Amino acid sequence: MAQSRTLYIDELEPGVSRSREKIVTKDDIQSFGHLCGDLNPVHFDEDYAKGTMFGGIVAHGMMSAALFSAVIGQDLPGPGAVYMGQTLRFRGPVRPGDRVCAECSVVEVNREKRRVTLRCEASVDGKVVLEGEALILVPKRPQAIATAQLASEGCTT
Repeated sequence: MAQSRTLYIDELEPGVSRSREKIVTKDDIQSFGHLCGDLNPVHFDEDYAKGTMFGGIVAHGMMSAALFSAVIGQDLPGPGAVYMGQTLRFRGPVRPGDRVCAECSVVEVNREKRRVTLRCEASVDGKVVLEGEALILVPKRPQAIATAQLASEGCTT
């Protein structure tokens, strides 16, 4: 997926949103489990997982949450963004073969502190499986870009 340019604080307002999709595979689940060290059999052992409330293997909840990180780090606001906090509420399972859509939307902008609050929601087939809020520090606009923008508006520095 192509990387979007960074959105700076003066470009952000409530309602601006970006999303990413990912089809989750068993290999993704196993890789994530080995990466983070969570080897719970509900993620790895089909026979074990069938006996749980999920009735089969499910992805790690944090694997779906990691999709928010992709949206924030690549698209909204994009490269240079710094996570300051995240709340999460898990609403449903994600299974191998599910297409997860992770969407982040601006709900509040603090221009003085260069911070935005994002509503984060992940869904499968239109059903919310994960939701929360993220607080993000938006990167500073590089001086060269700010100067060019002022010049295009008829101002000089």
